[in-house]
Amino acid sequence: MQTLRIVFMGTPDFAVPCLQTLLDSPHSVVGVFTQPDKPQGRKMVLTPPPVKVLAAENGVPVFQPEKMKDPAALEQLEALDPDLIVVVAYGRILPRAVLELPRYGCINVHASLLPKYRGAAPIQWAILDGETETGVTIMQMDVGLDTGDMLLVKKTPIYPEETAEMLFERLSALGAQALAEILPRLDDLHPVPQPAGDFGYAKMISKSMSPLDWNRSAAQLHDQVRGLYSWPCATTTIGGKTVKVLSARLSEQKGSTPGAVIESKGKLVVACGDGGGLELLTVQPQGKKAMDATAFLAGHPVAVGTVLGA
Repeated sequence: MQTLRIVFMGTPDFAVPCLQTLLDSPHSVVGVFTQPDKPQGRKMVLTPPPVKVLAAENGVPVFQPEKMKDPAALEQLEALDPDLIVVVAYGRILPRAVLELPRYGCINVHASLLPKYRGAAPIQWAILDGETETGVTIMQMDVGLDTGDMLLVKKTPIYPEETAEMLFERLSALGAQALAEILPRLDDLHPVPQPAGDFGYAKMISKSMSPLDWNRSAAQLHDQVRGLYSWPCATTTIGGKTVKVLSARLSEQKGSTPGAVIESKGKLVVACGDGGGLELLTVQPQGKKAMDATAFLAGHPVAVGTVLGA
């Protein structure tokens, strides 16, 4: 296959391995489009996206338009004359003019087994929903939201104690592997249309999803703790004060009152709506560092029968 002129569009850490794969390939990365620098941290320091950092380190021109439908952005893209555009977690909608510009169109690396979990937060929602398998799909982009024909699918299990943060790292690497596999085969691919139907939408994660509802089952609450780590993290209240629950595991201990503490000597186990127990392993009180439950209980004794979240 001839050397291609490739434009990469991506923003967060998740997209970095895919850009590195392109930089390591025989093809030419002629430009990178990423979101504008944003203030981050307590001091709100203006910070470049991880993709911009890697591109700059490799001398690749970087473009940061607010919107891809801006005429200036389209002119910049046209001047690069790309054969292919690779999109990974860019966070911007691409107009038809962009999709139709390259000879090979635009391909997207999406972190789910499409058509399930289209949208902004497929990794978190797969865990929140208790899925045991996920993967990445490379698709030919169209004007819909993650609705394009599928070019390559890679599956992987979701491990029982795996958090969203852990799965981010694995799927990021798997996406890069899939991209490396597909590049030499662009002329020989057989696009597969996505099945018709309503497969839901993986909406953006928000802090409003953090509070643990102890009326839910132990398994569902365990999935919530895993799926919301490391942002925004699951929370509950203990003695009226909000505490982040950073890690937990299912317990064999049983309890009849949802939210009631059923063990607080050396470990913290809470009854759930199905009668099962959830052991809180790592917690973080407001304004404090994360600590294991034993350390927390040493400084904040909690009596058996205390109801959390009340």
